[in-house]
Amino acid sequence: MRIHIAAAAMLALGAAACTPAEQDEAGAKAEVAGERAGEVAAEAGEVLESGALKAARAVEEGAGNVADQLEENQAEAAADGRPGAVDPATDERVPAE
Repeated sequence: MRIHIAAAAMLALGAAACTPAEQDEAGAKAEVAGERAGEVAAEAGEVLESGALKAARAVEEGAGNVADQLEENQAEAAADGRPGAVDPATDERVPAE
């Protein structure tokens, strides 16, 4: 937001400048502000992407932990002979009685 304001201010300075030299200087400043705006936007994109990556890794880790727990529960249930359980080692379901 500040970048847009700065760019607009630079353009306003260019329009208000009296001499060609002042107009050239204002144009150069506006160009620099525009370039900086692009750099800031790219940096913001990288920050967002790195945050999304961290979130995705956390979800992946959480899902892995849940899968491990479910597999452990199924192995225990199959070992106890509970109908419907699937032994993760053999992928065989305990038959219903």
